[in-house]
Amino acid sequence: MKIEAYGQTDVGQKRDHNEDYFLLEPELGLYIVCDGMGGHAAGEVASEHAATCVRRVLNESRDVIDAFAEEDTPENREAVASLVERAVQTACNEIYNMATQDSGKAGMGTTLVMLLVIGGKACMGHVGDSRLYMVRRGHIHQLSEDHSYCTEMIKRGKMTREQARNSPYANVITRAVGIQESVQVDTLLLDVLPGDTFLICSDGLSGYTEDPNELAELLAVDDAAAIPASLIGLANDRGGKDNITAVIVRGVADDKDRELEDARAREVNLKLETLKKIPLFRYLTYQELVKVLNITYLETYEADTDIIVEGDSGEELYIVLAGKVGVSREGQAIVDLHPGVHFGEMALVDQSPRSATITAKESTRLLVVQRRSFYTLIRKEPVLAVKLLWSFVQVLSRRLRETNEQLSGARSQLDTMRDVPFVSIDDFE
Repeated sequence: MKIEAYGQTDVGQKRDHNEDYFLLEPELGLYIVCDGMGGHAAGEVASEHAATCVRRVLNESRDVIDAFAEEDTPENREAVASLVERAVQTACNEIYNMATQDSGKAGMGTTLVMLLVIGGKACMGHVGDSRLYMVRRGHIHQLSEDHSYCTEMIKRGKMTREQARNSPYANVITRAVGIQESVQVDTLLLDVLPGDTFLICSDGLSGYTEDPNELAELLAVDDAAAIPASLIGLANDRGGKDNITAVIVRGVADDKDRELEDARAREVNLKLETLKKIPLFRYLTYQELVKVLNITYLETYEADTDIIVEGDSGEELYIVLAGKVGVSREGQAIVDLHPGVHFGEMALVDQSPRSATITAKESTRLLVVQRRSFYTLIRKEPVLAVKLLWSFVQVLSRRLRETNEQLSGARSQLDTMRDVPFVSIDDFE
């Protein structure tokens, strides 16, 4: 797969200078948009320094990037995400120190959103309200979440999206690079597939493209090189009240590897579609589903192989991706499970022995989530944790109701049997 990338920035209709900065570094696989703030000239200093600092730190740690390109392991994933976070933190610290040493730059800072593409994977780094979008198979997904006052109010249920659009605080951000010595950085690891189109942009553009369907159509144009100019033209036509920057990154299929890339695309889409159908994950956004997918790994079991043995300890949740498994208890078959069904989820929340034996009835592929990885994810993602907790409660409540109904049915049968008069065999003699 090849990567195409194009970028353009514009001062807009209302500003007299441009504090946005974008960076395209194809050799490193790095694409960044920054939107500076903080007094005359200071904003543009902050935005450029943030981007070039991130590039420097990543270049200094190419061994981490190369290791991930060589082998996609949980350890290497964590190392890349940590590297991206460290690069942004370094930029934050350096900009903060620059501002404290020069009174003319006091209070300067910048938003930052970046995509580091490594082979068929990418890592997002994000601070502020500049955005990262992805269009895949005709559907658009906002992969970044604005760090803004209005977004926080929406999450708390104190403001609607319509109220947020018209709020006088719409441009107030809660995080920025360089305002303080350090900043919390959002990272997200994701697959990059042929045909995927990413838009990295400042809020001078996103503020005029609230309709996701419209934006998806604009990003679906075959000529990716023409997209930044068309988006900037649209923002200017609609007011251009801020600087406008757009960077397009697109995965393009390489003819010699097309079959392999098509197979990988089918696998990634199958995993995400399967996760989306699981009751435990029904409330998760696309971005949150990607985070869950990142902590899974794939296991294959041949027919007649035990996956779980009744009475054993375990700490894995399993999701049937393909194939079929059978559930038995005390040697008695209970039910067969097919793709899209999960089992073993109680191992994520307690350490009780397995209550049943699960056996592959044919060649079966499973997505696996380990307890340790699950706990790490929910510690980092409190909103996701609440959604998963609510789903767990619903699943357990449903099972409790089903058990009660079964017990009630059994009790009714026993009561009926008690009402039948006893007949002795002697009565027939």
